[in-house]
Amino acid sequence: MKTFFLLIISIMLFGCSPVKENARATGVFAVPEQEARWIREGEPIKYEEKLWYPQDRLDILLDSEVYYEGEYRGVPFFVEKVDIKPYSRILTKFGRNRFRVFRPKKDDSSY
Repeated sequence: MKTFFLLIISIMLFGCSPVKENARATGVFAVPEQEARWIREGEPIKYEEKLWYPQDRLDILLDSEVYYEGEYRGVPFFVEKVDIKPYSRILTKFGRNRFRVFRPKKDDSSY
C-alpha cells in the first residue's frame, strides 16, 4: 500500500514536468525591446546583391517556422522554412511571434 502511494506521488510530481518546460519555452530568437530606427525609417537591408525594403505588412510566425539567414546592422534576419531561393521576402523579428516583411525593390517607381 505504501509503495502504491509513493508511485502515485511520483507520477504526480514528475509526470507534469515536461509540460511546464514546454509552456515556458517561448522561442529561440530574442525579441528586441524596440524595432531598429533604421527599419522604421524605411532603410533597406542589403542581402544577396539586392536591397530589401521594409513593408507595413507583418507576419505572425513561430520561431520554429523560420531559419536564421544572417545579420544586417546588428539586426538578425530570417526566411520562412517553406521558402526556397530565390527568396521572395526576408523577415526581421520585432515582437513575440511578429516578423516584419522585407521585399526587394521591383523597379524605380515602386517597392
